[in-house]
Amino acid sequence: MKIMEKLTRVKLTNLEKVLYPKLGIKKSEIIKYYISMAPKILKILINRPIVMTRFPNGINNKGFYEKSAPNGTPKWVNTFKWASVTSEKQINYIVGNGLDTLIWLANLAAIEIHTTLSNTNNYEKPDLILFDIDPELPATFNDAREVGLLLKEQLDALSLRSFVKTSGQKGLHVVIPIMPLYSFKQAREYVHQIGKYLVGKSDLIVSEFSQTKEPGKVFIDFMQNRSGRTMICPYSLRANENATVSLPLEWQKLKKKIKPEDFNIFSVKKIEENPWENLFEEKQKLEVE
Repeated sequence: MKIMEKLTRVKLTNLEKVLYPKLGIKKSEIIKYYISMAPKILKILINRPIVMTRFPNGINNKGFYEKSAPNGTPKWVNTFKWASVTSEKQINYIVGNGLDTLIWLANLAAIEIHTTLSNTNNYEKPDLILFDIDPELPATFNDAREVGLLLKEQLDALSLRSFVKTSGQKGLHVVIPIMPLYSFKQAREYVHQIGKYLVGKSDLIVSEFSQTKEPGKVFIDFMQNRSGRTMICPYSLRANENATVSLPLEWQKLKKKIKPEDFNIFSVKKIEENPWENLFEEKQKLEVE
């Protein structure tokens, strides 16, 4: 990592610290992963507030969710101040602009990088809406996959271009880039209404928050479509023993029986295609009241 230290403003620390004990993955390997994925990640994160989940003592120890930039944040790290209505305090978000910022996050053991559904230019108007497809055991990822494909059919019928990724855990995220014309309330209700419609198309699906833990069901979660809420960033690592990644997919690939644990810190670096490369180039309008 000595060469990298000469190429970045970040003072790298504790590089031999093992953060994934089962696989023996050190902090230095996590930094290298985020450097290798930077061209794809930074296209998503530009001008977008970041929330991180840090695991300074490794994933087998309790981590913590950090919204505001910590004490000692370098001056060259872009930040964005926002007064949160819910918490009644000001949040000083980190903004994902630049490779040095990504390296600095990895050096903080920010294994998981989460991003808001709006950007700093128009923070209270989302430019993404999120369908969080979440299976509850004994429902499996394959059930989530079935629901995801059913959702895709409905969005196609509405002439909406959609993008899909694994959550890096047990489910899927389906995202639609939109023009920042709508409130979070409108976006949330739009997702909710589609979820309720799909309930009639499959016995697997539930659409109400009270049903989220029903065994064997797949919840189409609309609740993340709120100001300040986040989704795991595409290509972010997840803090589980298999070091999985939230991986963007071509919809065609979702028709195959894939396993989310196959997409991890080792395998994802070898994947050249980037299905989300043009995510923000086709922002769409919603039919809302």
